[in-house]
Amino acid sequence: MTQDEMKKAAGWAALNYVKKGSIVGVGTGSTVNHFIDALGSIKDDIQGAVSSSLASTEKLQALGIKVYDCNDIETLDIYVDGADEINAQREMIKGGGAALTREKIVAAIAKQFICIVDGSKAVPVLGKFPLPVEVIPMARSYVSRELSKLGGKPVYREGVITDNGNIILDVHDLHITQAKALEDKINSITGVVTNGLFAHRGADVVITGTEQGAKIEE
Repeated sequence: MTQDEMKKAAGWAALNYVKKGSIVGVGTGSTVNHFIDALGSIKDDIQGAVSSSLASTEKLQALGIKVYDCNDIETLDIYVDGADEINAQREMIKGGGAALTREKIVAAIAKQFICIVDGSKAVPVLGKFPLPVEVIPMARSYVSRELSKLGGKPVYREGVITDNGNIILDVHDLHITQAKALEDKINSITGVVTNGLFAHRGADVVITGTEQGAKIEE
């Protein structure tokens, strides 16, 4: 089974958590694209979706799924999204696709976070994948200096502007053992919009695509 087939297995397995008549929170990325395809197969059974990125919104709408504005929705039953890394505590690094801020917002209004990944994303310690930080453009140099003080090596992700009009700094060489504390510390730096640590809001369910199919941990 290829990596893409494992992602597909995880994406389609998440369909079991979608309630009839509900509005579904939808994330961003290659694994989520498989979930969106799956959602298209039951589009007449759901009200629609709230999306974390323009790319996902376009894909949902192309399948005929209504996309609601997050401001009009008080709560979601589920939010389905991938991760760049996830540890045993279900803390994650996200933001490889630069949608981390909107992903955090949608996750915040969801009762249940369902993380869909292939097996390569499970790690003992977070940080091998560079931690994305969304930053107000004028604060780029200042935030870089502050991130360096925390022991990381920030690299400007050139040519990338987020859906919010900001830039991304990817922080390399981190060995994250206290994810919640680091999430707070980085978010307290002036000019940071948010960072890609999903520690305070970790995953409730992890669906991993494996050679044998989807493995579900609740």
